[in-house]
Amino acid sequence: MKKVLGTILAMILIVAICIGAYMYVISIQNKQDKVEEGLNAKIGTEALFTLEDYPKVDASLATQPLTDAFIENFIGTLPSEAELDYTNTHPGYVRLINDEVDLLVVTEPSEEELKLAEEKDVELEVIPVVKEGFVFYVNAQNPVKSLSLEQVQDIYTGDITNWKEVGGNDSKIKAYQRPENSGSQTGMYSLVMKNKKIMEAPKEDLIETMFEIVNLVSNYDNGVDSIGYSYYYYATTMFEDMNKDITNRIRLLEIDGIEPNNETIKNDTYPLQTAYYIVIRKDEPKDSNTRKLVDAMLSTRGQAVAKEAGYVPVK
Repeated sequence: MKKVLGTILAMILIVAICIGAYMYVISIQNKQDKVEEGLNAKIGTEALFTLEDYPKVDASLATQPLTDAFIENFIGTLPSEAELDYTNTHPGYVRLINDEVDLLVVTEPSEEELKLAEEKDVELEVIPVVKEGFVFYVNAQNPVKSLSLEQVQDIYTGDITNWKEVGGNDSKIKAYQRPENSGSQTGMYSLVMKNKKIMEAPKEDLIETMFEIVNLVSNYDNGVDSIGYSYYYYATTMFEDMNKDITNRIRLLEIDGIEPNNETIKNDTYPLQTAYYIVIRKDEPKDSNTRKLVDAMLSTRGQAVAKEAGYVPVK
């Protein structure tokens, strides 16, 4: 009788644990659903600014579609290209430090840009606006599908020079780099190399634009042995809009076994996590239109605009 009673109590306990676990999972899912519901809700269309009082904004190449989406939603129309007056990451930082623009949407500042700000007695305020992943890609014909972060570091220090050392063909690795102060090179230093010294790139391996580096890696004739890096949004959504044939000829590498995609970037499982940032001068007045624009970009409405534009919301 005691054995039967013990068995019944054990079964009741197991059932209770299962029900509790189920209810916990459901509650977590409901919270996630509410967040998704907020981001998927109809985006507000009431104008928050006029063209005249909208702050002067600059952006990097990869964030220009995001700033365009914000402007179009918050004003109700997209100004002409001349009125937008975008430059790129480093020129944008220079303009902000010199008080020629009010706000940037870019990658994090480089050491040189921070030094320039210090020299000008300017303190920068850097605020994440959307999540992003730093990615490496190879030619689609390259058999290597995954690298560890340590292997990537060793390729770019020059310790690994042949693809056979990482499970690929017996061929020399052509490791492309970007110029100093480009957003990609700043990300390479801070996210990937950290305290390791990157090898000096031969002139022919130092590529000026993100478009050119993707194009070179995708080339069937001489891109099979190459590797490049960029940001996820640019290498996928943005580049597909420019040239889908080229993106079909490259493959994003898994890092430490994790594939870069919207989901792994959103849930922070992809190892090379970063963001695009709103950057303003810290002395910007609290009641200024620039501060109001920052709040709008980070609001539920602003984050929904970012998601619709193909970015991963930070909130």
